[in-house]
Amino acid sequence: MKALLLPTYFPSISHFVAMAQSEKIVFEMEDNFQKQTNRNRTYIYSPNGVQLLNIPVKHSKQIHQKTKDIKIETDFDWQKQHFKSLEAAYRSSPFFEYFEDEIRPIFEKKHTFLLDLNFEAMNMVSKCLRMKFEYDTTPEYFHEVDLNTILDFRTLADGKKDNSKFEVYTQVFEEKHGFLNNLSILDLLFNEGRYALDYLKNQKLALK
Repeated sequence: MKALLLPTYFPSISHFVAMAQSEKIVFEMEDNFQKQTNRNRTYIYSPNGVQLLNIPVKHSKQIHQKTKDIKIETDFDWQKQHFKSLEAAYRSSPFFEYFEDEIRPIFEKKHTFLLDLNFEAMNMVSKCLRMKFEYDTTPEYFHEVDLNTILDFRTLADGKKDNSKFEVYTQVFEEKHGFLNNLSILDLLFNEGRYALDYLKNQKLALK
């Protein structure tokens, strides 16, 4: 079955569960940008609990702006801030140093468009997971899809609509804050390494 998804920034684990369990991936390219969604944000497990990493974007006077046209704000070095946050969160995890050289370039290259960054991040994570990253893109926006041929997972870009509960795995600061569910795929990658793909293939999604 095909899976229809929105390209997000270092997507949630549920996003990668859908990708890992689908025969074909299709990314929505004609949606309107919505604030406070995972299109430009991700959540990690910091020493203080859940931490939001947000990509600043350039604001437009247009009421409706397509996500594919959204440009990244470059007035301050958010990339340096994000990587420092990842180091503080995962430096002591089992696989951070193993994948560090693969991930660092994402935070050094300057992207103009948000989607270019999101696709590069997903491609990089897929390589680390040893998972194929082949996909199609939509030529137009579909309000509804034929559920006999494709599963609509676009709501995964909005964490408030994602009720998936996943199996517990070891996290760095779990003694402080317990298990935190459905964080960025980076949390699973740094903690589970080569076992992460098997984990993704064995989880179940729960959507509203």
